[in-house]
Amino acid sequence: MTAVEPRPAAPDILSPEFLDDPYPCYRILRDHYPALHHPGTDSYLISRYQDCAEAFRSPKFSSRNYEWQLEPIHGRTILQMQGTEHSTHRSLLNPFFRGSGLEKFMPVITHNAAELIDGIVTGAADNLLGEVAGCGEAELVSDFTSRFPINVMVDMLGLPKSDHERFRGWYFSIMAHLNNLAGDPEITAAAARTHDELQDYMLPLIRERRSGDGDDLLSRLCRAEVDGEKMSDDEIKAFVSLLLVAGGETTDKAITSMIRNLIDHPDQMQAVRADRSLADRVIAETLRHSGPVHMIMRQTEEDVQIDDTVIPSGATCIMMLAAANRDDRHFSDPERFDIFREDLQVDRAFSGAANHVQFILGRHFCVGSLLAKTEMTIALNLILDTMESIRYRDGFVPREVGLYTRSIPELPIVFEPAGGARR
Repeated sequence: MTAVEPRPAAPDILSPEFLDDPYPCYRILRDHYPALHHPGTDSYLISRYQDCAEAFRSPKFSSRNYEWQLEPIHGRTILQMQGTEHSTHRSLLNPFFRGSGLEKFMPVITHNAAELIDGIVTGAADNLLGEVAGCGEAELVSDFTSRFPINVMVDMLGLPKSDHERFRGWYFSIMAHLNNLAGDPEITAAAARTHDELQDYMLPLIRERRSGDGDDLLSRLCRAEVDGEKMSDDEIKAFVSLLLVAGGETTDKAITSMIRNLIDHPDQMQAVRADRSLADRVIAETLRHSGPVHMIMRQTEEDVQIDDTVIPSGATCIMMLAAANRDDRHFSDPERFDIFREDLQVDRAFSGAANHVQFILGRHFCVGSLLAKTEMTIALNLILDTMESIRYRDGFVPREVGLYTRSIPELPIVFEPAGGARR
C-alpha cells in the first residue's frame, strides 16, 4: 500500500518565510490550495494559470476593488472603470501608447537611457589608469533602472527636468502604499500626503495646458477627445499618478530582473549579444519568469467556484500572477529561465492575446505594454553596446524583496567598458 504524503500547511503571504522566497509557496498554493481564503488580508488567493486567465476575461470578476485600493492614492483611474466608460477612456489613451503615437516619444526614451548609461560607462572609463587593466563598476538600480522610466515619463509629460527627483519621491511613496497589505499607518499617512502634493502640483499645469498647443503627452491628453468627450482635470491627474506606478515601478523592476537573468545565464546573454532580434524573447521570458508584478486584486461580482472552494460574491481576490506564470500545467519546466522555450508565444507576448499574465488579459490588458517593451529593448541594447563581460561584484548574492511587486533592490556589477564607450 502506497503511503500518501500529508498535505503541506497553507502558506501565509504575510509571513517572513513567504517574503524571503515565495516561489516554493506558489507551488504549494497551485498544487493544494488553488483558491485559498487568506485571513490576514480577508481575500482569496488564486494561483493557477487557467483560473487567473479565465478570471481576467470573465464578467464574474471586476476591478471595483480599486475603489478602496487605488482611488485614495491615485484618484479614479481607467483601471476601475467598466463598460462604455472604460472603452471610451481606453480609446482616449491608446493612440499615445501604440503605433505612431508611441514612435513620437522614441527620441525621449532613447535619450534618457543613453544619458544615464553614458554616465556610468564614462565614469568607469575615466577610472582606468594608464596601462593598468581595470574594470568598470556600477550599481545599476540606483544609477539606471530606478531613474530611467521615471525620467522618461516626466519628459514625455513635458514637465521640468528639475522635478525628476520630486517625482521619484512620489513614486516610492505610492509603491510603499500598494505594498502595504499589513496596513502600516505611517505608510498610509505618507501616501495621503503624496496624493495631495501631486494634486496640488498637477491640477494648475493641466488647466494651463488645456488652451495650449503643446506636443507633450500632458498637453495632448488635455486636448484628446472621443465622440466629443474629453478627460476631466481630475481624470488626467489620476492617470499621471497611475503612470508613476504602471510606467515606473514595473519597468524599473523588469529591466533589473532582465539584466540579472542574463548575468545568471551567460550563454543566453552571449546569444542576444550576437543576435539582437532575440531581444523580444529576453523581455517576454523575463515577464513570464520574473515579472515585477506578483499580485493584483479583483472582486467577484457573483459566487465563483474554483476547485472545491466557493468564493462568495463581493469577495476580494488576489490574483497570484507570479504563481500563474510558473504553473507547470501551462509551461514546461517553468522555474527555468529560457529565452528559447517553445511554449511562450513571443509574437503575442505584448498584446491582450498573450499566454502569460504579467500584463493581465482581456479588456483591462495593460495599455502601456508596448511602452514598457520599448523601454526594456532600448535599455537592453544600450547595456550590451556599452558594457562587456558583465558580472556581479565579488561577494554579491542577489536576493529579491517585495510582496505586491518584487525584484532585487540593488544590482552591483563589474564590467569592461566597450571599445566605443572609452573616451
